[in-house]
Order: sequence, then structure tokens, then C-alpha cells
Amino acid sequence: MLKLAIITGFLSKTTDRFHEYNVPLTVDQKFEMMAQIEGYSGVEIVYPYEVNDAEQTKKALAAHNLSVAAVNVNVKAEPEFRNGGLTSNQKEIRQKAVQFIKDAKDFAAAVGADKVTCCPLGDGYEFAFQYDYAEAWKNLVDGFGDAGDYRREIPLFVEYKPSETRGRCFIDTAAKALCLLNDIQNDSMGVTLDFGHSMYGDENPAEAVSLLEASPYKYYIHINDNDGKWDWDYFCGTKHYLDYVEFLYYLKKYGYSDYFTSDTSPTRWDIRGTFEANSRMTNKIWQMFDRIDSTELEKLMASGDYLETWKFVERNILGLA
Repeated sequence: MLKLAIITGFLSKTTDRFHEYNVPLTVDQKFEMMAQIEGYSGVEIVYPYEVNDAEQTKKALAAHNLSVAAVNVNVKAEPEFRNGGLTSNQKEIRQKAVQFIKDAKDFAAAVGADKVTCCPLGDGYEFAFQYDYAEAWKNLVDGFGDAGDYRREIPLFVEYKPSETRGRCFIDTAAKALCLLNDIQNDSMGVTLDFGHSMYGDENPAEAVSLLEASPYKYYIHINDNDGKWDWDYFCGTKHYLDYVEFLYYLKKYGYSDYFTSDTSPTRWDIRGTFEANSRMTNKIWQMFDRIDSTELEKLMASGDYLETWKFVERNILGLA
């Protein structure tokens, strides 16, 4: 079985512009629910809004036999981060954003987590002539560099996303995330690759994995799906099945062994059933690769005759004998 985790905010009440879904739960109640969902052993917890008391969190984790896949640090919800945290024009706001990440690393160390992940959603723009792009980039390098250098034993992963809460986020692709890390030059940092962000950002998630694998930096995976137009956080394989299969193929090829964390929103669907679908699909596809002759597949890919490769896909991946 793969190591699977859930971003625990999705186990409770969520909202969109028009509706509320599910009911509010305490952290302990979320962990109790987690223990009943088949296939999961880890949690990604959001600091400081969901959790901020390390001792209470450790007790709750132990009570439900759960591990921490990552501490997700939120640097977008504070009012002063509305126009950017790490890229704010005001030095004191940038310093506060960096301190949020450092505090999250302290919290991660206290609860036994091995990483912090941060998606700088407030750092971006909407219009022409809104930002000095070079200055914003410098602030990202300086801010993430400072935060990443603190407690290097707790690596900082930068999650990229095309948009939200900004019309366009500064860190919106795997390539740009790697440019950021290359400028920082801290090989204990990494990139969080969210399958859905990659799909609706017009990337190929499998290619993004290969790009990250070729770099000196670590990577950590979020799983979900969407329609390619927005980050709907559907459960896995519902819209881009073959893309998801290829994504997992390369992760298995490269020996990925960290958590697959469900960044999936069970709005109109049963919470437990939604996350069990992610577990079921991901494990079945992963196990399918044990039965597939990957050497034959690689030879077919290298031959350049995609019609023959497609026959292999029909038989072995789609099950169309």
C-alpha cells in the first residue's frame, strides 16, 4: 500500500461562493474520521489556523495513530497579506510572512513532521503595470531563501499554482518553482506538485515530475483532478485518467516514496467515499505497473511509432483486449 494522506481541512466544513458543505469539526474529530477512512495514515495540517498547539496536536495524532505528511503554512489569510505577503511593497509585511513560515517549521519540529509546504497564493497580480516583476522576484528569492535556511532539517517545499487568490500567481509552474530554488541555492528545499494545479495550468504533470526528478531538489505530491479550466479538486482519475496513469508511472519509475496527499474537496459527495476513491484508484494503478512490461513500453516509446504504443495502452492500461 502507498503512503496516503489527507489535507484535513477537507474533512470538515467547506464553502464556495454560494454554498456550505459538511459540518464543522474539531481537529480531534477530523483525526477520528481519518482513522475510519481506509488506506490513509497521514495528515497535512494547516498552520496556524487549523492547528497551533503542538502538544494538543501530538496527543491527537497519537490517539488516532496518525503521522504528519506535512505542515501547510498559510500566508494568505491575514488582512495584511491581501496584496501579497512575501512580495509586499512593505518590508514589515514581508518579514511577517517569513516569520509565519519559520514558526511553521518550529511547529513541524515539535509535532514530528519532516517538512513544511507553502503555496504563496497571495503573491501575484491582476493587471499590467501593477508590479515591478524583477523586484517581486527578488523578494520571493530573499523571503523563501531566509525561511528555507531556517531549521534546514525541516525542508521547505514551495507549492506552485496558476491563480487564486491572485489573478496570476508569481510561482505558477514547475519550471518557475525550480527557477526560484535555483536562485536560492538551498538543496534542502523542494517543490510541492499538485496534479490539479499542473493540469489547469496547461502543464503535463508527468513531464513536470520528470523535470523535478532531474533537478537537485525534493518533491512532494498532492493528488486530485479537475476539468483543466479551474482547480475543482475532484477525486482522482475522473477527468484525466490517462494523464493520471502516466503521472503515477513516472513517480513509480523514479522511486517516489513520500506521501500522496489528497488535496480533494468532497463537496456534494460523501467524505469517506471520496477519499477512499482516491486511495482505491491510486493503489490499483500503482499495482497495475507491477503487471505491465515496462521494458516493452519503453521500447515502444523509443521506437517513435505511437500507433503501436497506443495498442499497448489499449491492452494493458485501458484493458481493451
